[in-house]
Formats: sequence, structure tokens, C-alpha cells
Amino acid sequence: MEKHRIFVVEDDVKIASLLAETLRKYQYDVAIVKDFEQVIEECTLFNPHLVLLDINLPTYDGYYWCRKLRQYTKCPILFISARSGEMDQIFALENGGDDFITKPFNYEIVLAKIRSHLRRTYGEYSIRQEERTIKQGQLTLYLERMELQIKDVTVPLQKKECVILGLLMGHAPRVVSRDQLLEELWDDQAFVDENTLNVNMTRVRKKLADYDILSSIETVRGAGYRFVLNTEGM
Repeated sequence: MEKHRIFVVEDDVKIASLLAETLRKYQYDVAIVKDFEQVIEECTLFNPHLVLLDINLPTYDGYYWCRKLRQYTKCPILFISARSGEMDQIFALENGGDDFITKPFNYEIVLAKIRSHLRRTYGEYSIRQEERTIKQGQLTLYLERMELQIKDVTVPLQKKECVILGLLMGHAPRVVSRDQLLEELWDDQAFVDENTLNVNMTRVRKKLADYDILSSIETVRGAGYRFVLNTEGM
């Protein structure tokens, strides 16, 4: 039986270690974030069943990361924080969180909440939800898996490739502006070299061409990009 994976986003090393130690005793597979600027990358790589997320974190707070995580996962996100105000709990829930645990916490309560959310999401009380997909012709983009399928061929994608295709395929045949792409791809577009988007767009186009996918990303001068599907052979 597969162990449930729990991803811990906590900058207090002692608390994170104690959480991980306790959870592993109860047969959970646990990963602790290593780089607080790479939360999304580490989380998607670990592919957790549940996330424990602090609010006060380096660089960006937990509310920010929760909103970002919600673009990639539907798994339960439980906030763990020393903040105990009503507005903190409201912000946590409104930004995509599923529960709020106040520090210092009783580990039995933490474990009970984890078990409860896992049961509702994956166990006996769960209501199965279909994963998010975007279809264009015989192309299917699996957002959670970061895969593009055409007929019987499955194409693995990098994170930014998946974001670009998700925006373009989801908006097709409408144009997606460069500003919108930059906003989704990078946290602060003011510090992004304009050429960086061009480089990533070139990679996506090349990947489509490498797999003989009859589609193209059309540049709309002065506006942005548009996904155009060549229906020949599709």
C-alpha cells in the first residue's frame, strides 16, 4: 500500500524536524522544503497528498504560496502558524487553504486533522474529482501530471512549458498577452528580461515540433501569442 506523502513548508528547522519525525513514525512519507524560493518546484516534484504550510516564511508568505500551489494541486493544504487572529484564519481559507492549526500545537490534533483530510480526499469519504485537463483536437494537456498527450504519444513537460501551453490552449483561439504570460510564469515580471519569455516560447515550439504535433504557437505582433491547431491529420 502506497504511503501518503506530506510536504512540510516551515522555516523553523526544529518544528519542521519534529513534524517530520512524528509523521514518519505514523508511516507517512515526508519531505521538508529546502529552498524557499523553489517551493512550487519542490512540491510538484514530490507530488504530495497533503501540504503543511506556515504563514511567516522567507521572501513570500504562506498565503502567496498557497495561491500558487492551487494552480498545480487540489491536495489538502493545512496552515500551521503562531498567528491566531480570526483574520489570519480567514485569509488562509480564502487563499486556498483547507484548515488552520495554531502553534504551539498538540501533535495528536495535527495527526487527527491530517487523517481526517486524507480520508475525505482519498479514502472512504472521498468524492473522486477528475483531474484538470485542456483539450484541443486530439491534444490533451494534463495539468497536474505536466504531460501533453497526442493520440497514443505522451509528452513530458517542464513546469514553465506546462504553464505556457495551459494558458494558450485554455484561451484558444484568443490571444494571450505577454504580460499575462509573464505574470503566470514569474513572480515579479519587472525583473524579467523580455528575452526570457522568447526563450521559453521557443522551447515549447521546439518540443511540439520534435513530436510532430500539428499545431503552432502564433505570434500576434503587438498583442501576444495565440494557439493555432492545424486540424490536418488530427
